[in-house]
Amino acid sequence: MKKPPPDPDVADIAPTEAVLTTYDEEHIITYLRLLDADAEGADWREVARLVLHIDPVAQRDRAKTAFDTHLARAKWMTEHGYRHLLRGGASNPNL
Repeated sequence: MKKPPPDPDVADIAPTEAVLTTYDEEHIITYLRLLDADAEGADWREVARLVLHIDPVAQRDRAKTAFDTHLARAKWMTEHGYRHLLRGGASNPNL
């Protein structure tokens, strides 16, 4: 796995595959930031603006969908996705 970018742009909807994707690898830091914000009880609108770079006032539906799906994916990573990382990530042909 290559070093992920520190603050990448996000898709409108996070992946839902049952395997680790290249997108997941590129957004590991985003997922960690979302999990931290969730643990602190941060307002989703502030997180959408600061972490996802989506204005929740101008694009409420897009921001909320991106927030919800990326947080769900971040939680999936803590339960399942990390195993794929330990095996070498999405680029590992043996997965």
